[in-house]
Amino acid sequence: MDLDLGQLRALAAVVDAGTLEAGARQLHITTSAVSQRLRALESATGRVLLVRSRPVRPTASGERVLQLARQVSLLVADASAALGAPGDDAEGAASARKARPPVLPLAVNADSLATWVLPALAHLAGTDAEVCLDLRREDQARTARLLRDGTVVGAITADAVAVPGCSVRPLGAMRYLAVAAPEVAQRWRSHPESAPVVVFDRDDELQDDWLAARAGAGERLDPPRHHVPASVDFSEAVRLGWGWALLPRVHAAADLSAGRLVLLDEAPVDVPLFWQQWKLRSPALDAVAAALLSAARTALVPPPTSP
Repeated sequence: MDLDLGQLRALAAVVDAGTLEAGARQLHITTSAVSQRLRALESATGRVLLVRSRPVRPTASGERVLQLARQVSLLVADASAALGAPGDDAEGAASARKARPPVLPLAVNADSLATWVLPALAHLAGTDAEVCLDLRREDQARTARLLRDGTVVGAITADAVAVPGCSVRPLGAMRYLAVAAPEVAQRWRSHPESAPVVVFDRDDELQDDWLAARAGAGERLDPPRHHVPASVDFSEAVRLGWGWALLPRVHAAADLSAGRLVLLDEAPVDVPLFWQQWKLRSPALDAVAAALLSAARTALVPPPTSP
């Protein structure tokens, strides 16, 4: 099977952009040229690779080819950066100026993104950027799916089992505390599990897991709930008395000390996190992994040791 680099780039651009037109703009070519490349790629693979919906989405075969497209793109970017290293001649210096850092799509859970991930990657993405980062926010229980379908090359995930073709390393655990504003805790002190709850979005199961652990046999606790899908606003809603929630310890610590929040339960909830990435020798991807693993040592609770 002979696959063309331009065709693979067209597939990735269209999936990322959502439409053929937007993908064409990203590649600075015509929509007709993108369509021709996709038809040629489907002909070469003998498979339908895209569902022409809005937004377009890859088929099962398309997911596999998309993963290949991202792997090839990363390897090409790494090679271009290496070949573009400053040399003694004018040609080498010109190549260095033209070299663009590789683009790494990564999946990160919202609380890690709001607390420790951005500082961890700042030296890679700053003024003299070594990589360009395309961060996709997703619940830690679902980030592994983005690895499987080729959307991202690395992910912070709650899944300890490696996705096929990926390596996995423990990062530590994000520690959460069940907290509420004092007036909420006072009003519902006898039955805190019945108080209104604030959840991040409809994929956020953390509060429901906490409730399930406190429910009686055959009982399902389902208090009124508010959805606030932004980390800073989520914490603010809890401080303002909308209801209780599990907040990252780093977000809750100052408010607990100042009395703006109180604990509903002394026992913390630790959510283990893992770093998964494609088994691909890429200096850029390895640099991201090293930065995240280093930062996690101080930002997260150490993972439990095996007995």
